[in-house]
Amino acid sequence: MNTLRRLFLALTLSVAALPAAAPFASAQTYPTRPVRIVVCYAAGGGTDLVARLMGQWLSERLGQQFVVENRTGAATNIGTEAVVRAPADGYTLLLTHTANAINATLYEKLNFNFIRDITPVAGIIRVPGVMVVNPSLLAKTVLEFIAYAKANPGKINMASGGAGGPDHMSGELFKTMTGVNMIHVPYRGLSPALSDLLAGQVQVIFSSLPAAIEYIKADKLRALAVTTATPFEGAPDIPTVGDVVPSYEASQWYGVGAPTTRRSMRASPIPS
Repeated sequence: MNTLRRLFLALTLSVAALPAAAPFASAQTYPTRPVRIVVCYAAGGGTDLVARLMGQWLSERLGQQFVVENRTGAATNIGTEAVVRAPADGYTLLLTHTANAINATLYEKLNFNFIRDITPVAGIIRVPGVMVVNPSLLAKTVLEFIAYAKANPGKINMASGGAGGPDHMSGELFKTMTGVNMIHVPYRGLSPALSDLLAGQVQVIFSSLPAAIEYIKADKLRALAVTTATPFEGAPDIPTVGDVVPSYEASQWYGVGAPTTRRSMRASPIPS
């Protein structure tokens, strides 16, 4: 069973209770028209892939279109605010992501409060990240990468799908724990970041595994390690970063959220 099929099956199990869990409508009447799923990253990345798999399954099960809308920018805050401002009727959903939780502490002031203004509907899946490099890079292992980066300080460009996102934070954690110097290059999503990695414009990305797995299988990118504490069962031959950097661990989660019925749109500090 390939990795994408494993992901799809996990999604179908986890979203089965979505209509019943939503506070805005009963399973007997919902939905009566198309539903919009807002994704805060560009098309083609891991978040977009999860949303499209989930949307396809829900469309087939419920007989209405679940349409993915990519609203990029501001480290997911533009798309999130669009959902917060939407009617709380269940016809605008947010593909929630690790970045939303990061932003709750990263930004002192926003036009919304994620914890208050987005109601959790369902958890979907947790996926590993993977440290991938362009095959032209001499390093073939994490240990070799660390040695190369220390021998060439400031010459490694580390791309991410956006400043403050989980891929960026995974890379920053790696920098802190290893002492290597990498230059962060943020993009408007993992898809364009991976495109530049394929072209050799950047050297490394701490990508979500779903976004990078096909490039890895085609030998277009080299996987050095997964970021979880244990190997991923869908790719058991890829070691973990923790094998070389003790206690290193990072992963990404996905879920579904909807606008909270009662909310304030005042710009207010995120509570500590």
